Amino acid sequence: MASSSKKTFQKPSLSLKEQLSQLENRGMQIDDDSNAMLSLAHLNYYRLGAYWLPFEKNHDNHQFNKGTHIDDVLNLYVFDREFRLFLMDAIERLEVSVRTQFAFCLSQEYGAHVHLKPEIFHDLILYSRSLSNLERDVKRSKERFIKHLLAKYSEALPAIWAVVELMSLGQLSMWYENINKRSDRKRIADCYNVDEKILTSFLRHLTYLRNLCAHHSRVWNRNCTITPSLPGNRPSNLNVNFNKTKSVERKIYNSLVMLIHFMDITCPGHHFRARLKTLIEKHKIVTANMGFPENWETLPIWLASDLKNKLEQRKE
Repeated sequence: MASSSKKTFQKPSLSLKEQLSQLENRGMQIDDDSNAMLSLAHLNYYRLGAYWLPFEKNHDNHQFNKGTHIDDVLNLYVFDREFRLFLMDAIERLEVSVRTQFAFCLSQEYGAHVHLKPEIFHDLILYSRSLSNLERDVKRSKERFIKHLLAKYSEALPAIWAVVELMSLGQLSMWYENINKRSDRKRIADCYNVDEKILTSFLRHLTYLRNLCAHHSRVWNRNCTITPSLPGNRPSNLNVNFNKTKSVERKIYNSLVMLIHFMDITCPGHHFRARLKTLIEKHKIVTANMGFPENWETLPIWLASDLKNKLEQRKE
């Protein structure tokens, strides 16, 4: 039997004072030991390592660039936390909107219990799994409206506009992708002025992104495992806002452009652009690390006039 090439893990657990000393020995400046140890006590040395990585000049020996201060690391950490909350707010709005359009468009075509009609869906194995998950969630639900509908009506499940409120974003994404007719998927995607394939891809990506945010994972400079497909000519002028440079295509920037497009449609009075700009400026973030192009603030999607034009077009 071949011997394993893996080594035994032998690193000791360090006290907070030892963790602090190790950072200082590697070149990090620390002015207030008490505050620094408080951060290490509640944020985890290993977790913070992802945020001081950009400040390392040599990752092999973990030496920091000259002038690196622990406050710089904590500032980046706080930005990422606020950025995740910012993303969650936008994703929530989109999730509720897509739930609404999914239930409305399909029920208009197929009736209140479209989710109980397997012939409407393409992959029957995926349909069966999705339905089982929905049945489980309905059974477990403590929502009064679900209990009321189950007690009053004879159908196996309440109407689609009720049960859709129990679907997670991931479940909603699978239900939408599994709709058999392209025309049905298109009817929903048309609400957002995108092709149905783009909406399918973006829902998958949003599910991934939401899970990162919900589990407090680093987002700001992450290379995303699941990326959204980018629109071509529909809608017009959106394509010019994306960063298509190969080295940054997995960063968060293109996702933000897509979010702005969807937010302009679902809640046109939002201040997504301004809030994000303020957040970036407040923490003095190097936007290139997030995949932003150099001229991003001059691109149409980031200008207030772009939103004004969209609102005027909707009134016409």
